[in-house]
Amino acid sequence: MKARDRVVAALNHQKPDRCPMQISFTPEFARRLRADMNQTGQATHNPHGGGNTYELEMALGEDVLLSSVGWANSYYANETYSGGEDSYTDEWGVGWKNAPYDTPFGPGFYTDVCSRPLADDNSIDSYRAPDPHRPELYEEAKQLIAARKSDYWIVGVTVCTIFEAAWGLRGLEKLLMDFTDDPARAEAVLDFPFRYHLAAACRLVEMGVDMIWTGDDVGTQRGMLMSPRNWRRFLKPRMAEFISTLKSINPEVKVAYHSDGNIETIIPELIEIGLDVLNPIQPACMDPAKLKRQYGDKLCFWGTIDEQHILPFGTPEEVRQHVLDNLETAGHDGGLIIAPTHHVQLDTPLENFWAMVHAIVGE
Repeated sequence: MKARDRVVAALNHQKPDRCPMQISFTPEFARRLRADMNQTGQATHNPHGGGNTYELEMALGEDVLLSSVGWANSYYANETYSGGEDSYTDEWGVGWKNAPYDTPFGPGFYTDVCSRPLADDNSIDSYRAPDPHRPELYEEAKQLIAARKSDYWIVGVTVCTIFEAAWGLRGLEKLLMDFTDDPARAEAVLDFPFRYHLAAACRLVEMGVDMIWTGDDVGTQRGMLMSPRNWRRFLKPRMAEFISTLKSINPEVKVAYHSDGNIETIIPELIEIGLDVLNPIQPACMDPAKLKRQYGDKLCFWGTIDEQHILPFGTPEEVRQHVLDNLETAGHDGGLIIAPTHHVQLDTPLENFWAMVHAIVGE
């Protein structure tokens, strides 16, 4: 089967020739992988698909290609924005700084928010979000759709859709306090990223992407990051509008929702508002086989490969068996795009990475 047909079959709860696969990488791991595969592409790799050549993804036999528009692209934007080697300010006014780390395979860095344009209560009324209608934001998606849609499943990425971008602007503690102390202020802050990412997602759907990947981290390892009541008040209505708006443009478009952590409490309500695919299904805190039994007739899954323990710290055989178990359970009779539950990190041994890939493709 072609990659595209493989994903279509899986999302229709049919069993394809093999489970469709999607893998993204941190820039540092991408460099290691590129060297291991003797690839000669660009030096910087955006794991969300912004500015990629897709050389690695296609060489691996992945079935899904990503193109990202929105605040999540700010995570690795230190070469795009001014502010010095170790810090920068993105177009939203959010300040970032490099957070270095070391692994057995060399050093890397993430980026942490260090300043927030809406931290001051008085800054909210005068704040203006970036313009989501700029044509240049969609050039990569346009080229990707034209060149690859006949063969691959194309996903428009607008993650950090509401909550994560809002607390990037405001600060997590302040936004959570606003939920209780000043709900109107919370609504105003949430609306900045919501309206931006909704406009971006609508444009991507109009252009012809097959799926929109949306969502926010609203879970911890033990349960919801916020009370289900607050999720229902502040986030559920916006996500319901998000999904219904996209499906009014194209009823066939699929919508995937991302949240790390254990969000079992709200899964029935995500189904209720029209969600098609849940990502990433962290095995460290949610059981993919259990969720398949409970919701597999109503929902597809994307993820399931443990990025916290097994992929970086297991043996190749443990990785292989983990993948096969997920294919047998969560992937039974379709309904799964198998993937690591996060970008593959620099601390992952290449032996483990290849054990995962070979197990997925049946080698």
